[in-house]
Amino acid sequence: MTIRVLLADDQALLRSAFKVLVDSEPDMEVVGEAADGAEAVALARSRRADVVLMDIRMPGTDGLAATRMISEDPDLAGVRVVMLTTFEVDEYVVQSLRAGASGFLGKGAEPDDLLDAIRVAAAGEALLSPAATKALTGRFLAQAPDGTAPSERSDRIAALTVREREVLVLVGGGHSNDEIADRLEVSPLTVKTHVNRAMAKLGARDRAQLVVTAYETGLVRPRVE
Repeated sequence: MTIRVLLADDQALLRSAFKVLVDSEPDMEVVGEAADGAEAVALARSRRADVVLMDIRMPGTDGLAATRMISEDPDLAGVRVVMLTTFEVDEYVVQSLRAGASGFLGKGAEPDDLLDAIRVAAAGEALLSPAATKALTGRFLAQAPDGTAPSERSDRIAALTVREREVLVLVGGGHSNDEIADRLEVSPLTVKTHVNRAMAKLGARDRAQLVVTAYETGLVRPRVE
């Protein structure tokens, strides 16, 4: 099954480079190019994109605003966003995840890393594997900019069963389904079922959003180095 990729960046030269790279892969194709966020949202809908490579800084509607529009639109529930930026600033990671992005990647990443990111996002996984990034993300999320304490936000996870909470904690810790299955001594299929049920109850688009919830509700605490 071919992954349909949309490129959103205000630099035409960069879009051309990404297009050549993506179209060289047998399992993916570029189905559209956008120079700003508003165009990206429109094309994500009309071209039925699976993954949007979204520049965080664009004129007009920027990448963060466009990602929020995509994540809040029920008709675009299947669209995954990988945020791209020249400046790998920790706070951008958090803003991207809160906006609904499945992951975050610097424009200086290796070509293979970019292609892997597209495949991971298309599969509904979270691009949060580097331990340092997860720790930084957790620290920022734990700050609760809305002024509420984790205990006050725990109502969001009240509908989860005990097992679903256990799985959410492990997802928040960056563990794969196979790793969670080993820890809980259940099958990977059972873990997948718990993950899917947790996502449905929490209104999460993918695992990245489960990670955000795990930190924001205090189920997972950032490590102190």
